[in-house]
Amino acid sequence: MRDLLHAALKRRAPLLTPDTDAVRLVDAEGDGFPDVYLETFADRWLVSTAHGGFPRGFERPDKAVYWKRLDQHQKEAPVHMSGPSVDEPFLIRENGAAFEISFQSGYSQGIFLDQRDNRAEVRRRMQPGLRLLNTFAYTGAFSVAAALGGAETTTLDLSQPYLDWAKRNFTHNGLDPAGHHFCKGDTFHWLKRFAKQGRQFDAIVLDPPTFSRDEKGKVFRVETDYGELASLAMACLAPGGWLLCCTNCRKLDDFGFDRQILAASPKRLKLRHSPMPADFIGDPYLKSVWVEG
Repeated sequence: MRDLLHAALKRRAPLLTPDTDAVRLVDAEGDGFPDVYLETFADRWLVSTAHGGFPRGFERPDKAVYWKRLDQHQKEAPVHMSGPSVDEPFLIRENGAAFEISFQSGYSQGIFLDQRDNRAEVRRRMQPGLRLLNTFAYTGAFSVAAALGGAETTTLDLSQPYLDWAKRNFTHNGLDPAGHHFCKGDTFHWLKRFAKQGRQFDAIVLDPPTFSRDEKGKVFRVETDYGELASLAMACLAPGGWLLCCTNCRKLDDFGFDRQILAASPKRLKLRHSPMPADFIGDPYLKSVWVEG
């Protein structure tokens, strides 16, 4: 096991640079560790396991190591296992951008590393005068990437604490949140409202949870309802604009995902698929499709 871990760390070493200090170091079966994931956040380790206990050999007396159980029903905050404790939020760097991370915030630590390459492409595509809508935004990482590219952003999420976190991420990057928009509420509601108002965006990010239920009890499942979401988003898309459609739903294959997206518009759409980042060498669960009319 020690040799396998050493090999995994050596394989990821080129990805760790002064501009990027948060990557996945162990990706389960891809690195010979079934159901075990290891991510580093500015040299603080987070070990996640799908089954069983904390894996032997991952303790480090001189490094903060936390353990999270990937339980679908009992979502607990990471537990401190070895090294210094991390009691306050801290910053990581990703392609030169800063993002706030917390091991004390509950089940989610503030960023999803599997979207790193997509965030970089969003930043490259943006420029002053363009408008991006980031739905299901969580802590606003896509919004920060777009704003760093010069865009005016609208960040949409159900949670006010996450919107506040997103504003802090703007501030960490020298961006004034007052120059951007933050909307609290249901994405379906807001997309319908934007369309009715005639408000359009040059780019829209759609990365919803695989399952959710709105305040009226309506259920959303990616495998059956993503097309409806994409259709509402396309109604808010400016001419020449694009969507980034993502899902980590394992029940939905690439063909089924593409089919829902294509059915969402009467126009002929051009789809381009993005692979997962180089440190994610196990199950390619994340589907990322760039959509242009």
